[in-house]
Amino acid sequence: MTAKKDQIPPSPSAEEYQAAADANEAEIFDKANPYALFGDWLADAKAKEINDPNAMALATADTDGLPDVRMVLLKGFDENGFVFYTNLDSAKGRQLADNPKAALCFHWKSLRRQVRIRGTVSPVDPDEADAYFASRARDSRIGAWASKQSRPLESRFALEKAVAREAAKFGLGAVPRPDFWSGFRLNPLHFEFWRDRPFRLHDRLVFERGEAGWATQRLYP
Repeated sequence: MTAKKDQIPPSPSAEEYQAAADANEAEIFDKANPYALFGDWLADAKAKEINDPNAMALATADTDGLPDVRMVLLKGFDENGFVFYTNLDSAKGRQLADNPKAALCFHWKSLRRQVRIRGTVSPVDPDEADAYFASRARDSRIGAWASKQSRPLESRFALEKAVAREAAKFGLGAVPRPDFWSGFRLNPLHFEFWRDRPFRLHDRLVFERGEAGWATQRLYP
């Protein structure tokens, strides 16, 4: 079925492009280290993005090479990589076990900026996963025990029963991290920082990791 013309937003007018350009003139590719530049952009997003500035698209691939993508939340980053958590038996958990490579995409519409990251993936240390799990709301910890993530669910009521069962099991006691729930760290090999510019003439800056460190290259839009 073809989308109706009025369902697709029109391209911006020249005046709209110019207004966006006037508000977005500052030089923002101002760091030689991609982690420092990302940290600056994330701080800007925290100040302006309405919801979840740490939301990112996570792309993985299954054993047949078929790609998969979903939104997850960044839970930490430094020069060791970008951390997120999941049920290890979920689709992404199984895919990363078979093919420990992935890509991330942050899109901050309020800033008209995007960051793409590609790299290798490894499990976080159990102590790190334990510390993050303990920081979650109690109901979220119970939910992690109750959810057979990515597997068929017969009804919403079945999920609610599973949550009630796990809540009763733990009572008022501690809710430890399940052994099937943990985190992954993506170690970047490639960053691309993108900024919207008028008339689709966007700014793109790539950081590529090599033996001598990070090399940079601008790309055509």
